[in-house]
Amino acid sequence: MKEMIQTDKGSFYNFLTEGCRLCQQGAKMVLFITGICDRGCFYCPLSEDRKRDTVYANEKAVETDEDVLCEAHTMDALGTGITGGEPLLKKEKVIHYIELLKAEFGKAHHIHLYTSIAPSKETLEALASAGLDEIRFHPPQNMWHVLKGSAYEKAVKDAKYLGIEVGFELPSIKGVLELKDIINEMGCFLNLNELEFSDNNAMELTGRGFMLKNDISNAVEGSETFAREIAQYLPKMHFCSSRYKDAGQLRERLIRTSKQTARPFDEITEDGTLLYGSIEASDIEELVSFLNEIGVPEKMFAIKERAIELPGWFAEENAQELKEFGFVPSIIERYPFKDGLVVEVIPL
Repeated sequence: MKEMIQTDKGSFYNFLTEGCRLCQQGAKMVLFITGICDRGCFYCPLSEDRKRDTVYANEKAVETDEDVLCEAHTMDALGTGITGGEPLLKKEKVIHYIELLKAEFGKAHHIHLYTSIAPSKETLEALASAGLDEIRFHPPQNMWHVLKGSAYEKAVKDAKYLGIEVGFELPSIKGVLELKDIINEMGCFLNLNELEFSDNNAMELTGRGFMLKNDISNAVEGSETFAREIAQYLPKMHFCSSRYKDAGQLRERLIRTSKQTARPFDEITEDGTLLYGSIEASDIEELVSFLNEIGVPEKMFAIKERAIELPGWFAEENAQELKEFGFVPSIIERYPFKDGLVVEVIPL
């Protein structure tokens, strides 16, 4: 049994799939195929506005193939994780996007798929032919103790025969220990995610007696314990903590995206957000003339509808003079996406 590696953000593992390795680097785009799903899992965190038949690439709603490719280029993605809802309810879309991404980025672009369905051999052949690298099954909790001889066992064998890396990805809750023998028999990996409270599942979790782990996270008390109980039995196991998803994966993806999208005057923070100065003006042309007069190069500012964005240090150093001319300077921190969420506005 390989030694269990403990991270500084609560995750631990003795095996990482290629999909997980790229995710740790923030190099995986999340391709949400559809919000439709008929499982009704009590722990599902999916928000109500996502429970529609809509495609998203990361946070961006997708209308065209170009939207998907643009998002992947923007974050310099080395791979894609396909999820939902239940993506295989839209099997043709899944196959289309796998082929699209492989054609654009080549075979090295690693693609993994989450599904609660045990696909037929024909479906798996189509996925393998399109280029799927890895599949993660999510059987319903009431089947965890009867996987032996089930359609999931057959799907695992078929996928392995077709050269797809295969495993299970589940919430770390009571019952996961029942999986240890069948997972070892099938030679699969097991990814366990720390269960979290969300707006969508809070009532269900509370009604079943789940409690928050502490006051500073959404993680469920005891979820990590179930993962540690099964870890000692599995040679291919990974527990992904709530804290790691928030402070690890997202941060790395933001940093990666910032490096691709930052303008010459943007400052990339250690959290991957962008910092820059903003000067609001009722007359933008007057502000542009002011900047030209004091010798600010045009490449060092961007003209918006009601403001000019430029280096934060310039806005700070010249705040008093700018205000004397009737301008309104501030420092802005936002996410590194087009029209990204503003995290903070600091008036100067």
